[in-house]
Amino acid sequence: MTSMRPGTWTYAEEFIPEPELIERARVRGDELGAVPVGTGTGAALRMLAAANHARSVVEIGTGAGVSGLWLLSGMPADGILTTIDISSEHQHAAKQAFAEAGYPPQRTRTIVGSALSVLPRLTDGGYDLVLVDGEKTEYPAYVEQALRLLRPGGVLAIDNMLWHDQVADPAARDDVTRILRDLGKQLRDDDSLDTTLLPVGDGLLVAVKR
Repeated sequence: MTSMRPGTWTYAEEFIPEPELIERARVRGDELGAVPVGTGTGAALRMLAAANHARSVVEIGTGAGVSGLWLLSGMPADGILTTIDISSEHQHAAKQAFAEAGYPPQRTRTIVGSALSVLPRLTDGGYDLVLVDGEKTEYPAYVEQALRLLRPGGVLAIDNMLWHDQVADPAARDDVTRILRDLGKQLRDDDSLDTTLLPVGDGLLVAVKR
């Protein structure tokens, strides 16, 4: 076994430069306390959206629009991003970011509210990709809804699944770590999914629905 050196991890994280528009959204996110996905995670999300030709995407946790911009940049020109956040301030910042990037309003559907209230109203099997990046303790409930929303061949992406190196540490037993660790194992062992855990950012779990 070999461990990834910090310099190698940093090189991989910064391998794809972050566009200036996304950097500006990142700054706004930091100011609002909405921690954005890392550059490596964003680039991975763009690749997943592009590889899956994702025209219908749901994002749980809008923040200031950083992950949304990465997703939109990988989606076809007619793709629509539905993004949910409980904070109207976050949604306002995200709308500003999307507009600055030149995306017309019809490309994004921003919904203010609790994801667990909004998701049940979305169409079964109607989406190509779902990104989970909201309240960590609610991840299992988000995932249950996400798997219902995805079509066969659709992609589930879940951020923070290494949770600041805590998930890999068996001595870490706090509630959030246990929830994320157990969820990862549950999805890994689900025969209806093809699952992997990517060591980008804070850990991006990716599963394809069979």
